[in-house]
Amino acid sequence: MLVLIMHIIGRKFLRSLLWILGLFVNPIIYLLNCRGKKTVPPITNPLLTISAAELAKRIRERKLKSEDVIKAYIERCKEVNPIINAVVEPRYDIALTEAKNIDQMIASGTHSIEQLEKIYPLLGIPITVKESIAVAGMSNEAGRFRSKRIPAVKDADCIAQVRAAGAIPLLVSNTPELCMCWETFNYVTGTTKNPYDTRKTVGGSSGGEAALISSGASLIGIGSDIAGSLRLPAMYTGIFGHKPTPYAVSTDGHKPYCTYEEWNEVFILGPMTRYAEDLPLILNVLKNPKGPNLQLEKKVPIEEIKFFFMEGDGSGATNEINSDMYDAIHRVIRYLENKQIKVQKANLKKLKYCFEVSVLNLLRLEGVETIFSKPGNPSEWRSVSKEFFKKIFGLSKSTFTCIAYGFLKKLSRLIPKSDYEKAIKINQELKTEFMDLLQDNGVCLYPTFIKNAPFHYDYISHLMDFTYLFMFNSLGLPATNCPVGIAMNGLPIGIQVVASPGCDHLLFSVAKELENAFGGWIPPS
Repeated sequence: MLVLIMHIIGRKFLRSLLWILGLFVNPIIYLLNCRGKKTVPPITNPLLTISAAELAKRIRERKLKSEDVIKAYIERCKEVNPIINAVVEPRYDIALTEAKNIDQMIASGTHSIEQLEKIYPLLGIPITVKESIAVAGMSNEAGRFRSKRIPAVKDADCIAQVRAAGAIPLLVSNTPELCMCWETFNYVTGTTKNPYDTRKTVGGSSGGEAALISSGASLIGIGSDIAGSLRLPAMYTGIFGHKPTPYAVSTDGHKPYCTYEEWNEVFILGPMTRYAEDLPLILNVLKNPKGPNLQLEKKVPIEEIKFFFMEGDGSGATNEINSDMYDAIHRVIRYLENKQIKVQKANLKKLKYCFEVSVLNLLRLEGVETIFSKPGNPSEWRSVSKEFFKKIFGLSKSTFTCIAYGFLKKLSRLIPKSDYEKAIKINQELKTEFMDLLQDNGVCLYPTFIKNAPFHYDYISHLMDFTYLFMFNSLGLPATNCPVGIAMNGLPIGIQVVASPGCDHLLFSVAKELENAFGGWIPPS
């Protein structure tokens, strides 16, 4: 019943409320951000414009030294971070030592080139990591303010895997507090800025990674995604961001953690890259040995993939995409049609419910670590009201979105169980519609968001529009943001490509094709 009420009345009320909020908030946002535009300086070192796949090959073949590559990325980090503010904690000296050790191991000749490729596919390659993912000895508070530094005791599962593959972590990057915002800000590191225009947001919550990769200060990174947290920053900064099939990558070692059994249905870690060819390379390393079979080695010609598209959910809950996003989708469609590939418009009956269903499906998750969680037991909370009043009087070190989540979660517990069951049923029906449409050889082109990077904090009046992103978390479908050029405002623009679970390889084939057609990552300068 609640789903139907939200569908008919609730969405109109919420849209009206956000529109009114925007009338007050948007002028303030503009005044705070309209001046002081900066971009990162041009990339001058050619090592910074080589894909991870190619760099790894040259390092194995002794045509390049890992030490030189690591030095180049460290220098670039130091050059751009004062502008974008994305680094939480570096490990530059340790990374250089690890690179020297790798060069010595290669020079010793104990392994053939073929053996090195098989055992260490990322040998000598720098990687950066979202601070919410544990890197032993590094900050791992996910943007939370602490009076005493408590570094990660051990690597997260995925970090142990990339290290075993020969990658070298350079640093941990900025994230909003406990990853709970579409703006990368916290009271420890501050706000991360867009390398194309520092007045504009990088989104969140994997914004630190996106800013570094797009700036040429990182090559490949690991982010996390529960509501577009990986894909939105990728779109805002013109890089590739992939949300894998659920359970494809272990989430052990991530903050916030969750004790809920179905957490990994909607939450996942994934790769962020500048070059499409690096997506399968790193996901093949990251994949969970106990997870689904992803067939990443399978190469599918673009002509053998069925294409569908949608311009939005048509529900009235979300705003329509702007002209830049519309043009992006249709430029891709025209490109495919010029190659004699048919692109059909999809019409899914249950899609009109995606806002309500996705929100309820995410809110039903219990046991999520929050600022209110008592140590060792995320299900037991401290007072939400007390933290709210501390915030009002300037005594709280937590961000507003984390406090707001506390109230939202409290309210969600008043919703009858039958309404959650109804939402789960509709969600499954919509997932079935998608899977029947796409099967194992189809993809859907879908807007990543309604517009490209806005001013900082613009998200406040667009909360319902993030349905474009979190609906695919709720549905458990893999999705990749692919950059498709620069808009008239000088900022990157991209689209999502979505597939059935286990068909990530189709997305990578499309990503590579679109990179060839539209240029992929285009440097900020």
